[in-house]
Amino acid sequence: MGLLIVAAGALWAVVMMWDAFEALVLPRRVTRRLRPTRMFYRVTWEVWSAVARRMRPGGRRETYLSFFGPLSLLVLMAVWAASLVAAFALLQTGSALNVRGGGSFTDHLYLSGETFFTLGLGDVTPVTRVGRALVVIEAGVGFAFLALVIGYLPVLYQSFSRREVNITLLDARAGSPPSAEELLRGEWPDQEALTRLLREWERWSAEVLESHLSYPVLSYYRSQHDNQSWLAALTTILDASALMIVGIPGPGARQARLTFAMARHAVVDLAQVLGRPPIKSAPDRLPAPDLARLRTGLAAVGVVVDGGAGADDKLVEMRRMYEPFVAALSEYLLMPLPTWRAGADARENWRASAGAGRVGRLP
Repeated sequence: MGLLIVAAGALWAVVMMWDAFEALVLPRRVTRRLRPTRMFYRVTWEVWSAVARRMRPGGRRETYLSFFGPLSLLVLMAVWAASLVAAFALLQTGSALNVRGGGSFTDHLYLSGETFFTLGLGDVTPVTRVGRALVVIEAGVGFAFLALVIGYLPVLYQSFSRREVNITLLDARAGSPPSAEELLRGEWPDQEALTRLLREWERWSAEVLESHLSYPVLSYYRSQHDNQSWLAALTTILDASALMIVGIPGPGARQARLTFAMARHAVVDLAQVLGRPPIKSAPDRLPAPDLARLRTGLAAVGVVVDGGAGADDKLVEMRRMYEPFVAALSEYLLMPLPTWRAGADARENWRASAGAGRVGRLP
């Protein structure tokens, strides 16, 4: 029985340490499905989002959802720490170690806890060489774990801040929630500026892909404004790039293709990381009447969109390359997708103030 307890404790400790290493240190996607962290997020998000689905869409639900990312991270770290403390307690118990202060499992659990967190109280101590070796090993593991946690949080929040900067900048260019029509209407007069903007969003898409593959918990972090999200911003850039590639010839078409490729790569890989299969039966985001009105609205500011049948078919084909994946992410993360055209509820957050409501347009 003692050997079984030792084996169980050793296996538990190794699994938890390896899982923490993959989540905090390993800078690449882990494809193995049986992972404690993966199961933790699937279970906790399913419960958390089930409550959110019963709430009316709006600020209250977004506030509730915004707690999940940071809170789940703290809970996950507590689970790792508690699991390692219990695993080393099993190792000590199964080894039949004598300790000063008693020899029950609770005594070993107490010794494991104070060793892991390097308290060094000394009221319960091992008296054998094997026990002392286990205490030294656990103290080293606990110290390394705490150091990783301290170093991990700043890196995570730096990635979050870099992601949110471009989303905030998009507000004045495409509205909130953003739309491809509003983006092209505002940026089209300056073709060079539009090309630079697409180049910036190509790099942003690559950064989001890299950071969210390394730290998938960032996918659950919400933007600071209820009408913004990283998924809505990424979808808007895909919409605008697809429209430029298919129906708007110009100097920015090549950059639009590069941006589209990078953004599409991001949504596909992130859907796979979160275990979301594409939804091919999602509602049509751009039915024919809306496409006609989109052409009319863009033509009013000098943006001529190709209206041929071949262009429409090609646009549909390009939309099929990414819309099933963004629909899957939207349904899973409860992040609404943007429309192609600026809706009646669209606004620019910089025009609003807490006390005066919405201010007028700039001349």
